[in-house]
Amino acid sequence: MKTSDFYYDLPEELIAQTPAEPRDSSRLMQLDRHSGSLKHSRFSQLTDFLRPGDLLVINNSRVIPARLYGRREDTGANVELLLLEQKSADCWETLVKPGKRARAGARLCFGEGLLRGEILEVQEDGNRIIRFSCKENIFSVLDRIGQMPLPPYITQTLEDQERYQTNYSKDLGSAAAPTAGLHFTEELLKKIRDMGVGIAEVTLHVGLGTFRPVKEDNLQNHRMHSEHFFLPAKTAEQINRTKKAGGRVIAVGTTSCRTLERVASFHGKIEECSGYTDIFIYPGYTFKVLDGLITNFHLPESTLIMLVAAFCGYENTMNAYHAAVQEQYRFFSFGDAMLIC
Repeated sequence: MKTSDFYYDLPEELIAQTPAEPRDSSRLMQLDRHSGSLKHSRFSQLTDFLRPGDLLVINNSRVIPARLYGRREDTGANVELLLLEQKSADCWETLVKPGKRARAGARLCFGEGLLRGEILEVQEDGNRIIRFSCKENIFSVLDRIGQMPLPPYITQTLEDQERYQTNYSKDLGSAAAPTAGLHFTEELLKKIRDMGVGIAEVTLHVGLGTFRPVKEDNLQNHRMHSEHFFLPAKTAEQINRTKKAGGRVIAVGTTSCRTLERVASFHGKIEECSGYTDIFIYPGYTFKVLDGLITNFHLPESTLIMLVAAFCGYENTMNAYHAAVQEQYRFFSFGDAMLIC
């Protein structure tokens, strides 16, 4: 298949600029992955499509306020930074704008001196390794001077930064939110548990590589950026118990999906595991774990829509997306959701 096969025409006004309020008031499209049939509902009615004995697997990663605005100490020139991944206690992989003059040795200042950095290395892909220094914990400083790294298609200001976090986020490390989880309220999660559906946690720190455009026309030539994950022993036990009892394992988001499938693909089973994954799932992939997927509507020609097509079929996917446009669903990070099972 070619990248262009995953293009669809999306009117700009359907790109959600603000999150739904309350969270579970967003719309929900239920797609039968076998028949291709569609049902239209609200996310608050998710329990109508779940069964006792099912297991939802959520990504508990928390977004870092990773966008920083500061200046160069030598010239006073403005600089914009995006933290991508923590490499050690004080070193991070970053994106720097403007980048042409951001050479090794350059010193940067943020928040009137609350945070300082020195560029140690310029990598082949243009990312910079920066060593930071501050008088307190860097995450405390980021909470004070950092901004949420909203995608470029969101142009409106986010008034409450917690609305770009899931209610269950706790493990700091993502450069973007696992957005399928933004629809859950505490009340809905309780209702799900009360009906006998389990909830298990994994961690995958979302990097910008997930959203990089596929520049290769041949899908097999695309290489995913590596992201750190952790699947704990308790979650492995919950998944294996659910499978043995005949229940469905439903991933909340493509990040949870990629974590489960990476572990099963490399180990032949689900077990406690941590490491890095660059798994690229596209049509032709054989799923080892997944029985269902909750996900948002993704960008045309993205690796995320390709993953969806791998799970429920190319024609089903494109038909669902065309129906979503026709029904004026809201798209992307703050948009509506799909349940595929």
